[in-house]
Amino acid sequence: MSKPREADLYPPVKAYLEGQGYDVKGEVGKADVVARRAGEEPVIVELKLGFTLALFHQGVARQSLSDLVYVAVPKPKKGASDNIALARRLGLGVLFVRLRDGHVEAMCDPGPYHARKSRKKAQRLLRAFDRLRGDPNAGGATRHGIVTGYRQDALACARFLAVHGPSKAAKVAEWAEVPPARQIMADDHYGWFTRVERGVYGLTEAGRAGLMDWGDV
Repeated sequence: MSKPREADLYPPVKAYLEGQGYDVKGEVGKADVVARRAGEEPVIVELKLGFTLALFHQGVARQSLSDLVYVAVPKPKKGASDNIALARRLGLGVLFVRLRDGHVEAMCDPGPYHARKSRKKAQRLLRAFDRLRGDPNAGGATRHGIVTGYRQDALACARFLAVHGPSKAAKVAEWAEVPPARQIMADDHYGWFTRVERGVYGLTEAGRAGLMDWGDV
């Protein structure tokens, strides 16, 4: 099978639009495809063999000519939700073309975008903000990568145990000011903690090494 070309997208897109009563022509001015229907704003389609920044740039540029602008690409084998979401945010429509049989599917239509706010995600963001101590990721990630509030809490627990030795989880939570200390030490995602007895935790050698390694956080 020969490698697909952008020109291979044109016949299916043309047939799709003609099926909706449009008169369709290719390569009109700077537009790949222009479709007209009596008394209506023209539909403009930009063709590419895949989602690229250039394709979105072209689509946005064509919005100075019409509000009805689509981008058309061969149907991806998997995952295109992020690109469709981006197109929606830009007010662009998306057409998927199945090259083997010319089937065209509209994934979204052009139009104003209104973001739907997620109260749950917003609250999660604010909790993550409040959990961070200081600004450990200022100017980008540390040498270890992004520092999370969870990592900082685990380090606070480890520092407390390094100084005071094996301690009750309730004491670590209060003195180290880490309310979820018991859960952090019990889950032991980093291999830093060991349960000495019920409700009492100590620091492992890996935990001491972690304190040395993460001393800059």
